[in-house]
Amino acid sequence: MTGVAVTTVGVGVGIRVYVVDDHSLVRAGVRAEIGELVTIVGEAGTVGEAVEGIPRSAPDVVLLDVHLPDGGGLAVLEAVVPLAPEVRFLALSVSDTAEDVIAIIRAGAHGYVTKAIG
Repeated sequence: MTGVAVTTVGVGVGIRVYVVDDHSLVRAGVRAEIGELVTIVGEAGTVGEAVEGIPRSAPDVVLLDVHLPDGGGLAVLEAVVPLAPEVRFLALSVSDTAEDVIAIIRAGAHGYVTKAIG
């Protein structure tokens, strides 16, 4: 069998990530999946928590749920991007509708990933 061995141990540990999702189980899953590859600097379950916590935590990347019960990812982007333009946002959503994708990218997200289960 031929192939290329790929190792990710220690890769990205210096990357600071903030996780925003209204489901604590999703946040826990993200921490479990990427916690050894990056540094999780904070998390939030609401727009208010995210708007307060992201600038204070100074992450490199925010994993941002598009649909939050108190305003959504757009509200987070609108509040945080002017305060911390260096932060990169990656939107996460169960939705793959064109409207959601276009709106969040136009608001400042640098990418969009669906939470597909399969």
